[in-house]
Amino acid sequence: MNIGYVNVFVSDLEKSVAFYQQKLGLELEMSEPNFGYAAFHAGTIRLGLAVAGSDQKSLIGRHTGIGLSVTDLNQEYATLLEKGVIFSEPPTKQPWGGFMAIVEDPDGNRYYLDQYETTHN
Repeated sequence: MNIGYVNVFVSDLEKSVAFYQQKLGLELEMSEPNFGYAAFHAGTIRLGLAVAGSDQKSLIGRHTGIGLSVTDLNQEYATLLEKGVIFSEPPTKQPWGGFMAIVEDPDGNRYYLDQYETTHN
């Protein structure tokens, strides 16, 4: 058994697709506005965006627990800041040996942005 996809709830599919595609640079696999769903290629799994129903609004704007990996966090941080991406935590060295920041999408859904092997102090 493998994880095939994870879904994150959003309020506006078009706005969210633009953010994930244009700002984060993820490859859009499909978008179905009438169904309220889009999916992005995210390595070996798919990252899905689902428009939250009226009973799911509390699932928007939370820490997702999802980690996005990059090879150079300082460079990615600078690039994303230039694009207007919001970080709730800047890059910091972690006790587990990695280098991590926390990035937010337009709905306030938060993701880890990690660099596992680092030479940063």
